[in-house]
Amino acid sequence: MSAPRAARGPRPLRTTSLSRRTHKVRSADLARPVPAGASFADWLSSLPQILAASDIRALAAAIVAARRRNREVLLGIGAHVIKCGLSPWITALMEEGLLTGIAMNGAGAVHDFELAYAGATSEDVGPALEDGSFGMARETADFLNGAAADAALDGLGFGEALGRAVLEAKLPNASLSLAAAGSRLGIPVTVHVAIGTDIVHMHPSASGAAIGEASLHDFHRFAARVERLEGGVYLNAGSAVILPEVFLKALAMARNRRKGLPRRFTTANLDFIPAYRPLTNVVRRPTAGAGKGYQITGHHEVMLPLLFTAVREGVAARGRR
Repeated sequence: MSAPRAARGPRPLRTTSLSRRTHKVRSADLARPVPAGASFADWLSSLPQILAASDIRALAAAIVAARRRNREVLLGIGAHVIKCGLSPWITALMEEGLLTGIAMNGAGAVHDFELAYAGATSEDVGPALEDGSFGMARETADFLNGAAADAALDGLGFGEALGRAVLEAKLPNASLSLAAAGSRLGIPVTVHVAIGTDIVHMHPSASGAAIGEASLHDFHRFAARVERLEGGVYLNAGSAVILPEVFLKALAMARNRRKGLPRRFTTANLDFIPAYRPLTNVVRRPTAGAGKGYQITGHHEVMLPLLFTAVREGVAARGRR
């Protein structure tokens, strides 16, 4: 009988030196706390040079660079951005020439009008759905469906007709309307509607033909801006389906007409939940090869003012040079 084989110990590990290892985080990348009362520029520069903090600075710089070269900076928004109270911020950037086009879905137009008309918006859906009153505001339906009818009749886009109607009606809070701001400033504000998704479609004043015609006109207006996106920026905020799909189709049309252009541009999706279509149709596919796409996750009411203020600081810093 042969003797039992001696048990082998574990193989020795192969170690390496910490000094030779690749590091993703270095001391120079860490945050630098600033004292109370510090300027926004100092606070922004004190953020870590890591992940979203780096991305938001890079995105702001891309917007500043695009406008310095007179390139397009387009913002696509879902209704939640308006409901979060950000219309004054967006209007301010339009007035300052930092945004060259706004695209919104049909629900965005609903909230845009209601703020202009009543200074308030966003009904409590749960109780209203229970008693059958949800979406039954007649002023909202009459005004938006009337704007769509006027747009189709006059050969205008939905957003253009809505903005014009808000100004002509001298609504008490017209300064809160993005559509009105676009009409006043000559900046395209387009409305992209999916029939059946908005409360005004439930009313007998709704015309599918008029809404479709007005929205299609706006798609072509938006696509014309996307054709000029080379060197520019497209931002998607709060739209998980409609605007990412609209942007992708507009880009496909542009590249078909212009032999693969635009190609070198920056995109970003800003939302509190990363979703498939924004990540795919805004951040990844359009920028593959030559562009740059960012996903920045956070609440609109915090992240968008942060980005917009960073853009303003970037513009001011260039002006001081």
